Amino acid sequence: MEAWVVWLVAAVAAAVGEILTLGFFLAPFAAGALAGMVVDLAGGGTAASFAAFAAVTGVSFGAVRPVARRHLRQPPSARTGVAALVGRGATVLERVTDDAGTVRLDGEVWTARPYAEGDVLEPGARVQVIEIRGATALVSE
Repeated sequence: MEAWVVWLVAAVAAAVGEILTLGFFLAPFAAGALAGMVVDLAGGGTAASFAAFAAVTGVSFGAVRPVARRHLRQPPSARTGVAALVGRGATVLERVTDDAGTVRLDGEVWTARPYAEGDVLEPGARVQVIEIRGATALVSE
């Protein structure tokens, strides 16, 4: 088997492994193996192919590392949808009991129930949203 085929198989294996793991660890090896294949096809010897492999792999890791470090330092993404309402304040509009009640939450009227069973929240009380279950806000003082 010719050496360029071995480099191609190594590049494809590393690329498939990268796709399966999504860790940006195998991609530089795939790029290095492709460089080794190109050098071998251009007539370079085994030593030149390995040198190209090592150089391109090293440069690829050098390029990927700062991006990965920036990604790790980013704050967690903001919550969206109903998950963003958890922790917000609301005002009781109609008495909130285990059976029924309403609150004004971010300018909208929501069906509400107390988070702790048996609690009764009177109109005008300021409450905090603990959880959203379906279209009902579970609230607590």
